[in-house]
Amino acid sequence: MDLVPFDEYVRSLNRKRMSAGVLFYDREDRVLLVQPSYKPHWDVPGGAVDADEAPWTTAAREVREEIGLTRPIGRPLVIDYLRDDGRFPEGLAFIFDGGLISEPQVADLDLTDPEILFAGLYSLDEATGMLKPSLLARLTVALEAVHSGGLALCEDGKPVGGLG
Repeated sequence: MDLVPFDEYVRSLNRKRMSAGVLFYDREDRVLLVQPSYKPHWDVPGGAVDADEAPWTTAAREVREEIGLTRPIGRPLVIDYLRDDGRFPEGLAFIFDGGLISEPQVADLDLTDPEILFAGLYSLDEATGMLKPSLLARLTVALEAVHSGGLALCEDGKPVGGLG
């Protein structure tokens, strides 16, 4: 039996894209959403995981860059497996707990990143037309995980079970 050289095996392994977002919310379960300048749908603070960067590091970096907050990023709330949609390859989207944020804190955010036009607190009902359906589903599950203390596993925004 011939063994495949290790370097060849490693090169053959699948690569996945990853993103990391942060869920900030108030006591009424309104979530902090940002309006990007480069796409039609709103989002949570976050972005693509860079090479040699952990998802939680991405989350903290993106929050600092996009909305000017430097605070500890909390536990993971959601891990969402995203299928290849023809435009983007398969990947993983993480949502981390950003904790409570108030209306005055949102008003004081430093939005100096040209990628972000506006930030505000919205109920998920208000956000329905603002968000891609898969992100709305992911945020619904993330809010449930905030209250349950669990970690939700999803596929394309739809829960498939949980770890806690």
